[in-house]
Amino acid sequence: MQYAIGVDLGGTKTAAGVVSAGGGVLFSETIPTLNRDGGDAILDAAAALVSSLIVRAQAAGLDVVGVGVGSAGVIDAGRGVVVSATDAILGWAGTELTAGLASRLGLPPSSVRAVNDVHAHALGEAWTGAAAGTASSLLVAFGTGVGGSFVLHGQPVLGHRYVGGHVGHFASPYAVDEGAAVPCVCGGAGHVEAIASGPAIREAYVRLGGTSPAADARAVFALAGASDAVAIKAVGLGAGAAGQAVGGLANILDPEVVVVSGGLSDAGAPWWHPMERALRAELLPALAGLPVLPAKLGNAAAMVGAASLVLTPQP
Repeated sequence: MQYAIGVDLGGTKTAAGVVSAGGGVLFSETIPTLNRDGGDAILDAAAALVSSLIVRAQAAGLDVVGVGVGSAGVIDAGRGVVVSATDAILGWAGTELTAGLASRLGLPPSSVRAVNDVHAHALGEAWTGAAAGTASSLLVAFGTGVGGSFVLHGQPVLGHRYVGGHVGHFASPYAVDEGAAVPCVCGGAGHVEAIASGPAIREAYVRLGGTSPAADARAVFALAGASDAVAIKAVGLGAGAAGQAVGGLANILDPEVVVVSGGLSDAGAPWWHPMERALRAELLPALAGLPVLPAKLGNAAAMVGAASLVLTPQP
């Protein structure tokens, strides 16, 4: 059996694991991402992490055939280059991700592949997770930001400029406050991420007049659980915006299944129920039976999906 190293390179941590041809994670390790130190330092640390896993795999008699990476930022998957990135990782834009890792690891360039981390997450769920066995799936993740990926016949739809999947950045009718569009972190306003992300729920709580201390979305959910009316309204607003957005995307893409992921989806019924109600209210009649499922693989999804770039046939 063949194995690959799957790497999930995010803004705060980098996780990597040895993944089997069946999609199982045999063992994994995690390190902090050196997000203030530039691309070379990040690649050095990632290469050291991958190298240690390759040594462990070889000691166990496992044949590692390559490395797949799911990385934060807009990733040109054809060239393996970081096209652009936010300030969450300074100096990441322009990094030759796959070539840099391959040279550090002494591997052929063709044995290292990369995509954006949300696409990797969706690939993992499509391969062995909630969407396993389907011909198409739409994954949307709601957490610190909002991102997504449409996987069609085992391949993520990346877009001509590799920007496909930025589903947090189209207009939401919920993202309005006193007649003005709510500012978004991308520099625009009135977007889904501006009202449906975790930080946006906390900001909505404050805007709506919340008076209890709430450092983040988790605190707002706790207040909602304690019957704080403003917190309940803020959570419902964010969940409704999330569902309306996913329903609209489903109308456009007609996926076989929708998978909802991210930290907010883990909050359970107080978020999931209003989200799904809004989603189904948005659907065209022909989509009334669309399955809407929670993600299954958790933190392993992007590692598994990244490894699939090497382990499953690619065009």
